Formats: sequence, structure tokens, C-alpha cells
Amino acid sequence: MSEIPIFPLSNVVLYPGVHCPLHIFEPRYRQMTLAALEGDRRIGMVTVRPDAVSEIGGDPPIFQVGCVGNIVEHQRLDDGRYNLLLQGTHRFAITEEPTRPRERLFRVARIELLEEQAVDDAEHVASLRNFVLRDAAALIERNDAERARRFAEQNFESIEDGVLASTLCTVFPFSPAEKQQLLEASGVHQRLELLSSLLEFHLAERPGGGSPPSSSVH
Repeated sequence: MSEIPIFPLSNVVLYPGVHCPLHIFEPRYRQMTLAALEGDRRIGMVTVRPDAVSEIGGDPPIFQVGCVGNIVEHQRLDDGRYNLLLQGTHRFAITEEPTRPRERLFRVARIELLEEQAVDDAEHVASLRNFVLRDAAALIERNDAERARRFAEQNFESIEDGVLASTLCTVFPFSPAEKQQLLEASGVHQRLELLSSLLEFHLAERPGGGSPPSSSVH
């Protein structure tokens, strides 16, 4: 068990194996960033519960499963703001949130890292991967033919299953609650199954609607 500063956001969910750019401007999170940079460079990314988004200026209720982000790049601006690039490493579960001393503006949690469940059926995972890529291409095609063409041209064979699943979870415009469900999946097998179900649901429920992914798979 270890302690980590936590960064609650309403619309960003970090996954293991992917990068997340952040712009830090609030005083409490500037203090958090400085503490992380002076320490082990870890920040715990957590999601605010959808019914508590209006409380985000304080200490809103959060989901208990988050993802550790290592600061791999940082830029401190002249006015004290920061640009950060985080790399997701491990999912975690919050076990306790200690009382905050007056001088600390940001929240800290005690966490336990969550192990990813091992793949026990590689053939089924390969099949799920194909279904996910097929439905992802169909959903992109519905919104943006040019982006769909670029998506189809990418070499996915070189991308490891877990990274592929995490990246697609990140770039598709699922709701925060759906993204949280994907994060809480216990391993790549379960994450691909849920991702496949969500893509099928959005293909069925939003013909001609929705937004395309915000970035391409790298």
C-alpha cells in the first residue's frame, strides 16, 4: 500500500499503457504537480462521479478505481502553470483518503495496485480484437470517411492487445461512466469484451450521430 496525490476530473479517464496531456492551472493542482515532481513523479488520476460534477470545485465524490500516471514530460510556464504528459502505468483501488492538513491544498489517497488478470484464451482475445477493430472502423466511417481511411491504413498488428484496448478506450467519445467501466475491467480480455459491447451499442443507438474519436491510434 502507498500514498499518492489524486487528481479528480469529470471527463478524463487514464488507462495503463497510454499517454495523457494535461494543462495544470488551479493553485491546488500546481501544488500537487510540484509535490509529484519533487517526489516519485506519480499522480493518481480518478474520475468524479457523474452526479457530483457540480461539486468539482471542492472535494467531490470519486470512483474508487483510478490509474497511476507517471510524469514523463513537464513544462513549467512563467506564471506557474504546468503542461504535463502522463503515462498510465497501473490501475489502483483507493483504500483510504487521509485527512488533509491545512497547508496541503490537494487530495492524497492510500492505494493498492490492481493486477491485470492474465489472458487465458489467446484465441478468443484475438477474435475480440478483430471484432473491436471492425466496429471501431464502422463507427468512425459513420462520422468521418477520411478519418476512417487513415484508421484503416494503420498497422495494428504491432500494437500489443492491452495498449490497443486502452488506446481505443481513450480516443472514442464514450461517456465518463462508460470509460470508468472500461477502466474497472479486470484485464485485457474483459476490457475488449466490454469495448466490443459498447461499440456495438453506439453503432445501433446512434445511426448518423455522435462524434468521431479525438485522435488516431499511435
